[in-house]
Amino acid sequence: MEDFKIVVFIMAILISLTAIANKRKLPFPVLLVAAGLIIGFVPQLPDLALDPEVVFVILLPPLLYDAASKTSWHEFRTSIRPISALAITLVFFTTVAVAITAHFLIPGFSWPLAFVLGAVVSPPDAVAASGIIKGLGLNKKVITILEGESLVNDASALIAYRYAVTAVTTGSFVFWQAGLQFLLVAGVGIIIGIVIGYLFVFAHKKIDSNPVVETSLTLLSPFVSYLAAEQFHMSGVLAVVSTGLVIAWRAPEVFSYQARMRTRVVWDTLIFLLHGFVFILIGLQLPSIIKGLGNYPFSQILGYGLLISLVTIIVRIVWVFAGAWSQNYFQKRKKKTGVIAGKDDSDSTWKNVLVVAWTGTRGVISLAAALALPLVLEDGTAFPKRHSIIFLAFVVIFVTLVVQGLSLPLLIRWLKMKPQDNTEEEEKELQLYLANSTLHFIEQDFPVPLDNKSEQQLKMKYEVLINELTKEINRHKKAKRNDSEVMAKQQGVLLSAQLEISKFQRALLIKLHKEGEFSDAVIRQVEQEMDINELKLNLQVSKEE
Repeated sequence: MEDFKIVVFIMAILISLTAIANKRKLPFPVLLVAAGLIIGFVPQLPDLALDPEVVFVILLPPLLYDAASKTSWHEFRTSIRPISALAITLVFFTTVAVAITAHFLIPGFSWPLAFVLGAVVSPPDAVAASGIIKGLGLNKKVITILEGESLVNDASALIAYRYAVTAVTTGSFVFWQAGLQFLLVAGVGIIIGIVIGYLFVFAHKKIDSNPVVETSLTLLSPFVSYLAAEQFHMSGVLAVVSTGLVIAWRAPEVFSYQARMRTRVVWDTLIFLLHGFVFILIGLQLPSIIKGLGNYPFSQILGYGLLISLVTIIVRIVWVFAGAWSQNYFQKRKKKTGVIAGKDDSDSTWKNVLVVAWTGTRGVISLAAALALPLVLEDGTAFPKRHSIIFLAFVVIFVTLVVQGLSLPLLIRWLKMKPQDNTEEEEKELQLYLANSTLHFIEQDFPVPLDNKSEQQLKMKYEVLINELTKEINRHKKAKRNDSEVMAKQQGVLLSAQLEISKFQRALLIKLHKEGEFSDAVIRQVEQEMDINELKLNLQVSKEE
């Protein structure tokens, strides 16, 4: 009962802080970690230990699945080279750099222990990355690279972590065996995830217009995928990511519109709560971590933590810029030798490269991996430097979250990077394409026999829509070229007016409901239509902002 009270208390704090974060435009993860730190030192509250099994089995699968399901497979595939360079090679490069630093500069860190620390702090976190970059208006390709990296790199880091811990506990490590094992664990994990993804796609196809069951299946799929892969000692992380990508790819074919609307609401609420709990729990761990240090000099180990944090940040910056430079160099060489090169991409400018290099925030995966270290070795002696590794991991998480999380919006402002959101224009173009295709369908291939009057009415509807969309697209392009601010203000006024009308209609509907002049079933139906219209209006308002 006491634990349940703490959970309710954390939820109340989470909801309150979210309102503050939205109003003040503060980075959501940073605010919650800071709140967790403050709450953790309240003497009346018992220590709330973070169980690594809870993170790996309960929190991680849905968070990864949600991130994967929102990732475009087309964009992920086109950015696979930079994603792989960051998620695999950079993770191992960071592990090695941190291991060298720890071994030579921190007393008592043998090579195996140093590699354990390197593997723990090497992966930027999917949850932290999405929380930090949300709403910053970054380039679409930059977002794809950052989110794609954070989806895949956990598997690389956890596999490296597994072998480093084995080296500490058994005293043996064979590099080539670890390399082959990495390929096996990652490859089979991906295959398991794809197979389970298609099994769930098949199940969704067999369910006909039952949104409750379809939503429940989406909640089940990440856990099935993760546990199935881990059962065979393969990568559960990559299995979940693969399952999420497969289901997202086939979602337009298998989900009914009712299921899509219900699923979106359920998952948005679930991920909001999980994100909040993860970051508050990170902050809550500090008191118990400090107690575990015993008589170890706090200022000294804090200095080591800051040093490791600096290494992780510098290594990422160097690696990202070196990778971007080498890519540009080889592209120029191809042009000189007559090989046809792709078009120069604005995404490769130094500003976007700097944003990718700076966004390397660590999160719950690093902390869970540190806390999951065994208490004793095979001979029964205590795992060496366990509490030090946990504290150092916490310092890296806190420094990267606070320093990089708070400074990223300032960096984007300093670089004068304008938000690049063409979603509205692209949406209008898609609607225009659908309307033109529909008109052609009515004129050429319509299977239902229609009299002339009915056919003209149908065609008139889409001709009017095509005309309106064409004008809107042209107006949007003109506003972009000439007077976008004035156009945005005019659109903003119209949206505000429509929202006021929506409020009036809703108040009128409530009055009619209380008076009982219309049946509840009819009122609920009209209310549902109002909800959909208001959702569309609010989405437009958020785009304008």
